[in-house]
Amino acid sequence: MNHEALEALPNDTYWFLFHKDEILVKDEDGVITIPCGSDLKGFTNQPIDAQSIGIFHEQECFIASISKENIPAGFSFKAVRPLYGNMDDEYFWFACRAFHLFNWMKTTKFCGCCGSSMNLLSSEIAMKCSNCGHLVYPRISPAIIVAVVKENQLLLARSKRFPPNRYSVIAGFVEPGETIEECVIRELKEEVGIEVENIKYFGSQPWSFPDSLMVAFTAKAVTEEIKIDNDEIVAADWFTPHNLPDLPDKPSVGRQLIDWFTEKYKDMSITPQKG
Repeated sequence: MNHEALEALPNDTYWFLFHKDEILVKDEDGVITIPCGSDLKGFTNQPIDAQSIGIFHEQECFIASISKENIPAGFSFKAVRPLYGNMDDEYFWFACRAFHLFNWMKTTKFCGCCGSSMNLLSSEIAMKCSNCGHLVYPRISPAIIVAVVKENQLLLARSKRFPPNRYSVIAGFVEPGETIEECVIRELKEEVGIEVENIKYFGSQPWSFPDSLMVAFTAKAVTEEIKIDNDEIVAADWFTPHNLPDLPDKPSVGRQLIDWFTEKYKDMSITPQKG
């Protein structure tokens, strides 16, 4: 996109501009928003590989790469996930969508069948091979996440990928040929040795870091003894609402499950912790 193309941009378009894994945002008196077409007209550097990704608030939205050089005052690059709570929720979740699609396009430049270049279709969000016609749609990786309760205690575990002392509910990716509920049972058995019953749907959340769809459940523990796998999980225990460890951030559905448990069981009498 050259300077003339930038000047011709409609003012009422949203631009989700990325440099590596960071997004460009506009900060006006502490209010963080997504740049519009009118903002870009003052830029000297140019968006690269711009693509339309749909409509938000009746305005067309684009994603593109952009360099970090010569960014005007009032604009800065931020990691997407920490923007939760620092910008309007609707903007945050559309930024997550943009981040998902940006990463998908970045990793789908060449056909997995013949190696030729892929082009984004104008009729739908899909990439089509310029040679053999192979179609590729955005990757979505389904995963479960589950709050397991025994009396007034919640099962929390610490992954080796977590920051020190951080705990959360159990999660895992769905395998081919497996139902969502079967995944819940398998992941709990494999990672912490716990059997469950009364599996109930709680909610779902797109989690574009990079491409997950988290499907959340609650379940009742049938067994109590924890046997961690020492691979994915390095520690796990039962916690009451009154002795919770360091927890994940608010935007995640994992934190929503924990907050649901805390609210539901906060007034129950405290039972001894069992490890």
